[in-house]
Amino acid sequence: MQELTHYINGEHVKGTSGRFADVYNPATGEVQAKCPLASADELAQAVEVAAAAQPAWGAVNPQRRARVMMEFVRLLNRDMDKLAEALSREHGKTFPDAKGDVQRGLEVVEYCIGAPQLLKGEFTDSAGPGIDMYSMRQPLGVSAGITPFNFPAMIPMWMFAPAIACGNAFILKPSERDPSVPLMLAELMEEAGLPKGILQVVNGDKEAVDAILDHPVIQSIGFVGSTPIAEYIYGRGCSNGKRVQCFGGAKNHMIIMPDADMDQAADALVGAGYGAAGERCMAISVAVPVGDETADRLIEKLVPRIEALKVGPYTAGDDVDYGPVVTAAAKEKILGLVQSGVDQGAELVVDGRDFKLQGYEDGFFVGPHLFDRVTPDMDIYQQEIFGPVLSCVRAASYEEALGLAMDHEMGNGTAIFTRDGDAARDFANRINIGMVGVNVPIPVPLAYHTFGGWKKSAFGDLNQHGPDAFKFYTRTKTVTARWPSGIKEGGEFNFKAMD
Repeated sequence: MQELTHYINGEHVKGTSGRFADVYNPATGEVQAKCPLASADELAQAVEVAAAAQPAWGAVNPQRRARVMMEFVRLLNRDMDKLAEALSREHGKTFPDAKGDVQRGLEVVEYCIGAPQLLKGEFTDSAGPGIDMYSMRQPLGVSAGITPFNFPAMIPMWMFAPAIACGNAFILKPSERDPSVPLMLAELMEEAGLPKGILQVVNGDKEAVDAILDHPVIQSIGFVGSTPIAEYIYGRGCSNGKRVQCFGGAKNHMIIMPDADMDQAADALVGAGYGAAGERCMAISVAVPVGDETADRLIEKLVPRIEALKVGPYTAGDDVDYGPVVTAAAKEKILGLVQSGVDQGAELVVDGRDFKLQGYEDGFFVGPHLFDRVTPDMDIYQQEIFGPVLSCVRAASYEEALGLAMDHEMGNGTAIFTRDGDAARDFANRINIGMVGVNVPIPVPLAYHTFGGWKKSAFGDLNQHGPDAFKFYTRTKTVTARWPSGIKEGGEFNFKAMD
């Protein structure tokens, strides 16, 4: 069985803690590798190396740092299939979905090629008599990122690419459930010309996370995961004087107005609700049709589409709509919440509890589920299921539908499907959620905008990627300079006045 490593100072380093996590093939349920779980001492070793390497990298001009990013983009395109295959094998998502994971991370790297422009400061000539004033953005030093299992390529690149483009060194603590792709990305960054020690991968669990939170050299921390862990990391990191951005859970609502194109809305819900087995923080998990007639038409459209979904291993290629969930524990949690929905009175219209895939009986596959007549007091409405489960909550009016999304404690993403421009404009302006789609089910902004939710979906003042990333990973220094004049009356230059 393969034993994975950490990546420190440009070398694959075996774990020394004696602790390991199992890495599964979600399609078969078999353990395919062991992932080392770092001790605080191992994390400290990586930080020491990063701190020693960072000053020289921070002194490299932004244009040369951007060239490393340019070469990294080329290598990502070269190895796209290799990365996607490794990602699918550990995560379980389909091969096209895995390639999309890599691609969305690559797009942020492309944005970071603009570092010379993005890091420019401001200048004021003659702010006072003989006084100029200017600002500059300087790297923080050593930054760290704690990333989730569901996007093992994209989210690490959302963090380390801007951090490194800004001149920082970066410690990546990826999910121990699918750690191979982050290790491959670190290798590619060094192949692209990044000096050793600037990007390091330390695998681990809570011990490594706490070591990151408490290490005095680490200046900033990024996190994506569940809301309870986001709150913990944000509180402990901030109390230690670090700059922290944390992104937590989601319960994304899609409102379907009576005038919506119902075929378009149903197709959008199937893709947004069941793609990647629902293991996306931007997945639509709550459909809110306005009016019973709208709800009946929507359910009629959804049922045959959901029943036609093909579930299988990534090796089946394009013939599969989604794959297994990541672990047996994830499957158990999803099915437990489905049962709670039944017990609490929701109508299970499509029941995937008995789904079995011949030849893959031990895999972590979950069939698609559709609930109707869900109410806000139910567990399946309150909790993030993170699985292929869509809940339909009927609203009597637009205002009731709007209130459902606004009153939920999560505020990551939302969408409205309508032909009415006035309704769409009102929704976009009033909704208290960070990312809004109008006839777009998964409104993930492109790399040159920023990604981030509101309420208990995000903690911190700045979002991920886009301009906010270059603010998060730098400090602004403002200089006020006065140079005494060396020019005498009559135009003769007085060199002594400049001594």
